[in-house]
Amino acid sequence: MDTLFDKQDAMLRATSMEIVRSYMDTINWEAPLLCIRGSRGVGKSTLLRQYIKLHYDTGSEDVLYCSLDWVYFSQRSILEVAGNFYKRGGKLLVLDEVHKYEGWSREVKCR
Repeated sequence: MDTLFDKQDAMLRATSMEIVRSYMDTINWEAPLLCIRGSRGVGKSTLLRQYIKLHYDTGSEDVLYCSLDWVYFSQRSILEVAGNFYKRGGKLLVLDEVHKYEGWSREVKCR
């Protein structure tokens, strides 16, 4: 889990806040499950990381950004990471590049 927090911190440091889309204010960030879809390269990942930078303190373990194309997820499941994050008191789990995680629909269910 510490590996994921370290990776998140590096990703957030590399995320520019120079241009923040006003669209961010139209999203219901309080929803229990949120899906952001769009064409490749339009800024979905940047939007997610900018939201975290704007609403959470640097180094906060209340939020965890994970890109599911990281090699970390070749050996671990979404459920395992989500469970460990919750046990540590985590509040917001952000999963990016979900389509690159084989079998994601079996693990992520919305009711």
